[in-house]
Amino acid sequence: MNRLFFLFLIFFAISIIQSCATTKKTLMRNDPLIGKIIDTQSSQIVDFESLIKDISTYDVIYLSEKHDNPEQHHIQQRVILGLIETGLNPTIGFEFFSMDNTPDLLNFVDSGKVSHSKKIEKIIETDLRKKLRWDTQSDQMWQYYYDLLSIAKNESLLVAGIDLPGTLKKRITRKGINGITPIEKEQIFSTELSDEAYKDYKFSIFKAVHCGMGHEKMQARLYDTWVARNDKMAHSITRLYKHGKGPIIIIIGGGHTEYGLGVINRVTAIDKTIKQVNIALREISVHPSELLDYILPLKLEGFKKVPPADFLWFTQRVSYADPCEEFKKSLQKMKN
Repeated sequence: MNRLFFLFLIFFAISIIQSCATTKKTLMRNDPLIGKIIDTQSSQIVDFESLIKDISTYDVIYLSEKHDNPEQHHIQQRVILGLIETGLNPTIGFEFFSMDNTPDLLNFVDSGKVSHSKKIEKIIETDLRKKLRWDTQSDQMWQYYYDLLSIAKNESLLVAGIDLPGTLKKRITRKGINGITPIEKEQIFSTELSDEAYKDYKFSIFKAVHCGMGHEKMQARLYDTWVARNDKMAHSITRLYKHGKGPIIIIIGGGHTEYGLGVINRVTAIDKTIKQVNIALREISVHPSELLDYILPLKLEGFKKVPPADFLWFTQRVSYADPCEEFKKSLQKMKN
């Protein structure tokens, strides 16, 4: 494939991500699963109080989200506050911030120990957003994570970023893991887990995200970035477990935790004693589906067949629109 097509793929990936965050809502579909919490082992509905009681015994609790779904972020707040009400003092780790951001996050939490006027609070927020390089992101997306940080500030909770620095992620995506410099590689932790079946599975996901277009070199670089990020986040989580006082709550995209893979199996590879539980905040499907369709295990050679998560908490969709539709004509021209 020529260079023009390669550049188009990069542009298209960015466009798809942006469209997911900005697409206007279409007619919403009522679904009996919305608001239900399902224990995927028993396929039974559980209530909120039972969920909190169950997950409070775990070391690491994943609240796996679709990043632009406001209802899912409200659920995250509810779970965090629910755990606090039981007397726990959780630590919160964020995919959307790097470990290098942690001192700035903790400075923000510390600011809650002193009373400030609304004007000063706004200055503190603006300063934090700039330091985290979120001043160029949408106000809506920022508010989702700022609200969670504000809970941490009000409750004096430990917080941390768990991902790689943004610039390093971009470098790996642009050059591949073998193309970055030795000094950059020293910043990357590796579990040395490797499996071709999982790699092929992720390649199919990358292709689906690009609406069926495949570019092997680009997919390889995306996979390099994916693995480096999952390894780093797993390493960060084990460090938080070592130093945290309560359970570790991880705010993370659902793709990093599905079927116990991505981050979860890498945490296990580092420390098998850590007890992990995954609550997947799951949008209902575009078309009506039975519960069984949501909890079917992934058939992947070399891996245990397990449901997508330990619990599924269903929410409304942000949009029912096809993000590929507006690009269909351009895609066809590029394929031809």
